[in-house]
Amino acid sequence: MSRFRNEVLHLKSHVKTLRLGACALFVVSLMLGFGWWNAPRDLTIHVPPDLRSGSTRPWWDVPPESVYAFTFYIFQQLNRWPTNGEEDYPRNLHALSAYLTPECRAFLQQDYEYRRSGGELRQRVRGLYEIPGRGYGDDPISRVRAISNHDWIVTLDVSADEYFGAEQVKRALVRYRIKTTRLDVDPERNPFGLALDCYAGAPQRIETPPPPSGTPANATGVPQGDTP
Repeated sequence: MSRFRNEVLHLKSHVKTLRLGACALFVVSLMLGFGWWNAPRDLTIHVPPDLRSGSTRPWWDVPPESVYAFTFYIFQQLNRWPTNGEEDYPRNLHALSAYLTPECRAFLQQDYEYRRSGGELRQRVRGLYEIPGRGYGDDPISRVRAISNHDWIVTLDVSADEYFGAEQVKRALVRYRIKTTRLDVDPERNPFGLALDCYAGAPQRIETPPPPSGTPANATGVPQGDTP
């Protein structure tokens, strides 16, 4: 009988050990679940567009090439009026509001009112594109200037084309200096954590190289606008 009694006691002890182990696993699972629930759901890491060579950098650092790509993309979309500037410009301001600082949004709203009152938007089609040979890869140092860890000045050399109906009314080669700042306040609408803070100076007209001898100054017949 003693042998069977010892076996029963051994089994009871084993069951008790299993129960304690199950309780411990349950507690550990709760702790892991709590930690997983409080972990960030998204982590934005800026990776340079050119991945031909590897790079090592802090995850919070924003490389200048990413700043340039973001600035050019948002600025280009802001100035894209596919059908009618009087409707497209305010629609762009609303759609891209998460990528603009409040001060910049107010400034561009005033610019819209000024252009509309001057008749510069009605039935206007507008687009920007980067001038070949004047992109970030051609002169990285002058294209992005870091003011601090959170602020940059980006220099864009672009061609601004505008049409009224089927007629081109403007083609201006312009240099814009855009202030870009870190604004990681709404990851749902702005996953980049960056925003345009409008202009760091007045837009500048870029001088085109003189045409070859014997060629008219405007051989293409394309009209030149007065304002960028």
